[in-house]
Amino acid sequence: MSRFRSEFLNVLEARSFIHQCTDFEGLDAALMQGVVPGYIGFDCTAPSLHAGSLVQIMMLRWLQKTGHRPIVLMGGGTTKVGDPSGKDETRQILTEAQIEDNKTAIRRSFASFLNFDAGALMLDNASWLDGLHYIPFLRDVGRHFSVNRMLTQDSVKLRLERDQPLSFLEFNYMLLQAYDFVELHQRHGCGLQLGGSDQWGNIVMGIELGRRMAGAALFGMTTPLLTTSSGAKMGKTAAGAVWLNPDMLSPYDYWQYWRNAEDDDVGRFLRLFTEMPMPEIARLEALAGAERNEAKKILATEATAMLHGRKAAEEAAETARRTFEQGESAAGLPRIHVPRARLEAGILAANLFHEAGLVVSASEGRRQIKAGGLRVNDRPLADEKALVSLKDLSPEETIKLSLGKKKHVLVKPKD
Repeated sequence: MSRFRSEFLNVLEARSFIHQCTDFEGLDAALMQGVVPGYIGFDCTAPSLHAGSLVQIMMLRWLQKTGHRPIVLMGGGTTKVGDPSGKDETRQILTEAQIEDNKTAIRRSFASFLNFDAGALMLDNASWLDGLHYIPFLRDVGRHFSVNRMLTQDSVKLRLERDQPLSFLEFNYMLLQAYDFVELHQRHGCGLQLGGSDQWGNIVMGIELGRRMAGAALFGMTTPLLTTSSGAKMGKTAAGAVWLNPDMLSPYDYWQYWRNAEDDDVGRFLRLFTEMPMPEIARLEALAGAERNEAKKILATEATAMLHGRKAAEEAAETARRTFEQGESAAGLPRIHVPRARLEAGILAANLFHEAGLVVSASEGRRQIKAGGLRVNDRPLADEKALVSLKDLSPEETIKLSLGKKKHVLVKPKD
């Protein structure tokens, strides 16, 4: 028998989303009494979120599916400061134009997960943070924060312990995040902040500020720090981040990311990143040997369908089947276009593999060539100075670049 009455907490517990909560009993009661708006903040540091943000995005999706209101808070204001949580270095300062461009691009990712026509909200904290007057803010908000307490927060303490500089600008971040929670409570009745475990200190600060400034009873809940079974950071590969925007990572490459999940991660990923029924997940998780590959394909198709739609997911699965099971040339592989004149002169293979996103740098490409990991048109490369040129074109006017057995990009010349 579940320890919770609310559907939201029951779902999250069953699917392994929950790490910490400030008050399980109080939150459970609030969820039973009516609609609870809950939010997660996303700073605009890149033109797309990556798969490492999916746990939080899926929590917002489940919040809406169980009858509550998800709020996506875009950090148009806080991105100008930089969150020091879990970081050793100061975040690069972006211009307002860069932040605005990133914010616009990130918004597209959420349309696949949340229904904004049915109550979900997308807000920007710049709408209140940009208008703050510094002295009144320090007087009204800063007085509620103890520097002694702030120095004990992991986001600050770890940076200081490693003798890494922490700017006064970054030191203010937890005040701004706490103030976001108060503003969202006052403007939209928001009572719940969700986030990763690295945000626990900031979330608690917001709850305390809400109590002191507005007498509000607010709640916070975090997810576990998510890594793969081998300890790799979620949402990262040798070729770079697993972006959610399709113009930065194709549906096919996204499908391949999930298909390549480690065996021990399949059940956990099915629970977190799909909405498949729990009994079916338990069945797939119990598969062993070659059958485990079928579970991985299902994971890849369901996760891709969640983001890119069912049609794109099935096309990616079919492309993979033709490529790896039938050995056919796959027209659906991701591709890049390169000026014909460059190919005519010849391009260093290590550089071209880097341009195609298969390796993180040209030097990594040279290391892969040494290790025998790169192929052109299925032929292994042996020379670090090898060139790719027009003579490598297939009858279909493409050149197939491969990293290992499962990562492929087609090069297409353009005039």
